[in-house]
Amino acid sequence: MSLIALSCGACAAHSTIARVDGTAIARAEIDATVERAMRAGEVTGVGIALFDRGEPVFVRAYGVRDTARHLPLTPDSVMTAASLSKAAFAYLVMKLVDLGKLELDKPLETYLRKPLSEFPRYADLAGDARTGKLTVRILLDHTSGFANWRWFEDDRRLAFHFEPGSRFAYSGEGIALLQLVVEEVMHAPLDRLMADRVFGPLGMTHTSMVWQERFEADHAIGYDEYGRPLGPQRRRQPDAAGGMQTTLADYARFLAAVMQPRGLTRAARDEMLRPQIRIDSLHQFPTLASETTTSNRAIDLAYGLGWGVYHTAHGRAFFKEGHDDGWRHYAVGFDSGRGLLIMTNSSNGEGIFQELIETLLGNRDTPVEWEGFTPYAKQPPRKPLPIHHVLTLAPAVLDRYVGRYLLRDEIITIRRSGDHLALDEVDKDPEELIAEGERDFFSTASDQTFTFVVDADGSVTAMIAHVGKDLELRRLP
Repeated sequence: MSLIALSCGACAAHSTIARVDGTAIARAEIDATVERAMRAGEVTGVGIALFDRGEPVFVRAYGVRDTARHLPLTPDSVMTAASLSKAAFAYLVMKLVDLGKLELDKPLETYLRKPLSEFPRYADLAGDARTGKLTVRILLDHTSGFANWRWFEDDRRLAFHFEPGSRFAYSGEGIALLQLVVEEVMHAPLDRLMADRVFGPLGMTHTSMVWQERFEADHAIGYDEYGRPLGPQRRRQPDAAGGMQTTLADYARFLAAVMQPRGLTRAARDEMLRPQIRIDSLHQFPTLASETTTSNRAIDLAYGLGWGVYHTAHGRAFFKEGHDDGWRHYAVGFDSGRGLLIMTNSSNGEGIFQELIETLLGNRDTPVEWEGFTPYAKQPPRKPLPIHHVLTLAPAVLDRYVGRYLLRDEIITIRRSGDHLALDEVDKDPEELIAEGERDFFSTASDQTFTFVVDADGSVTAMIAHVGKDLELRRLP
């Protein structure tokens, strides 16, 4: 297993690393723990950063970023940050609050040049007076009332599920809406704002909200639970909720800036990490589940502005996780300036988080059940991969399915690629679709299957995506 160390004076100066419980851990034990957990949990690559006094004192990458080419993961390998992006975006928002560009409790619609529902993405909210209750604070502390994403809704429409500000329910939709507001107020796209006001000042030279050609030289590929490659995410549009491309070394710089703080006034940083809404939900996901618990009252689990917060026997903690197909990350910091950053390019990554948090950081108060960090030894056996029977179709048959398909406001393109089809989706690498019937296809990159719908005249009218539930994509002329 490859192991790459980041060379820096601060890192080399410490033979052991202080943990939050007052003990210390040797570097050799860190290496042994990570490598053992990776093997047992079947995790492709892991990046670890440990902090003391608000500075990274250990930054190291383990495993590989590309299994086919046997390329090692490095501290400078570009990875999709997933929802770690939300915390970086919250930092930008608080900088704008510092500058007087935004106010936390001012109604959002006062920042917009037209009513929210007149923006095409928010037409679903027309006539709902609750849009007037939305504020920057409500979107950052996840009390908007929206589902995590509208595509989880049966009708894929955006809607309020409760009164804004009344309860916690994690929502990427809320962050996406705040991105719109920020771009309207600042008259600039998010990628430029983040580059100028966050990444540049903090020295995050390998980080961007959109894919850069320079990332091709050292980037990680994400892998699913079975070790199948999912590829990098070459995002072309900035996405505050999950599209940031960054590295272990760069995100460690960002986490250090939050701890110290740097780039924010202390008042803005403290407001960002102050409990805004108590969390009583049994789990973070699914976000709108009704089950509640009092088990996290002992640690005062709550949400701040862009970060979760809780209290431990070792002081106050703030945290953020990242979860996307092929990417699992976790960041946590303490008032003492100690902390831990874990970044992985494997959907199995969360299975080793509890072991790493407890061993490397010495923290046993993490709300792992609420987070959904089930240890690998306690996870149920994986379902066997489906068996597909490949059918070769004539080019003329494949060409019948070529075209554009619409699912709400998203267009999916199907094209022929040799003896199979390819699915093109915005900001994602092409996905191969292989025939197993005259109208039935399976993906080589996931467990999804697809069926094309043909009318009585033999014309293709739609495509059904079987993704847990059936979603119909209407074919465009």
